[in-house]
Amino acid sequence: MDKNNLSNTTSNELSLQEEKFHAAKKSTLISVIVNLLLSIWQIIIGVISHSQGLIADGIHTLSDLIADFVVLIANKKSHKKPDEDHPYGHFRYENGASLILGIILLIVGVGMVWSAIQKMLNPELIQEVHFIALVAALIALAAKEGLFRYMLRVANRVNSSMLVANAWHARSDAASSLVVAIGIIGSLCGFKIFDPIAALIVGTFVFRMGYKFTNQSMQDLMDKGADEETLQEIRNVLENIEDIKGFHDLKTRKSGDFYLVDVHLEVDGDMSIMMGHDIAVNVRDKLMENPQILNVMTHLNPYDEECTH
Repeated sequence: MDKNNLSNTTSNELSLQEEKFHAAKKSTLISVIVNLLLSIWQIIIGVISHSQGLIADGIHTLSDLIADFVVLIANKKSHKKPDEDHPYGHFRYENGASLILGIILLIVGVGMVWSAIQKMLNPELIQEVHFIALVAALIALAAKEGLFRYMLRVANRVNSSMLVANAWHARSDAASSLVVAIGIIGSLCGFKIFDPIAALIVGTFVFRMGYKFTNQSMQDLMDKGADEETLQEIRNVLENIEDIKGFHDLKTRKSGDFYLVDVHLEVDGDMSIMMGHDIAVNVRDKLMENPQILNVMTHLNPYDEECTH
């Protein structure tokens, strides 16, 4: 592979990383501003309307700020260039951030379920509120749902699991506002039990999402391999390269949202070192046309017809 091709490959990698970095920074800063304004709004209206639920939801919204700052820090750290101690870069900061966000979702889910159970056992804890609290809750719900959809769209566009986790954390806050709105409507209609029932359902949903993200990030940090679809894409590329006789010991692991690939290539044992080198570079170049592959490590083996691929 010539220097121009190598330069183009590197440029594509950097372009994708730059896009993810700026998308994460922009979407998270928007989330910080929205959550800060919403939390102040909810707490003030909650005090005025004597709604403990709205005040609690405002405090819950503040917890989103913690998640946002975790993402901002991880995004900045993961964007650092490779160094002597981290030759593959710092992308696993993203996996660590996803783990923290998953834990936050677990804690929020448990808290919502526990609060719901307590209210179901003690209905007198559910207070009646003024109508203005419902207006505030619905505005907060619309804003948080809009924020979730925006953040999830950005996350899917740049294929960032960390941003997906943060988007779903925003959805958990929207779910909290939904619980408050349902509780207020139920209180106004005389059905106070609506609040804890809805809280129990949503709390279970939030806990489930927290478990999903925590488990996924733990697996990634423990070098879980790529999914079968990604592996098959890699196999297809290798099988279509005429210079190699076969391959084996294909392994993958994640670093952030990127994959590191190791593979043994089977080549003619009589070829020169230079020819083998050129084949290995060509294989690496072909595989790294996939923007999700961060690096490829190859090992050359003399071709053996009895090798199983």
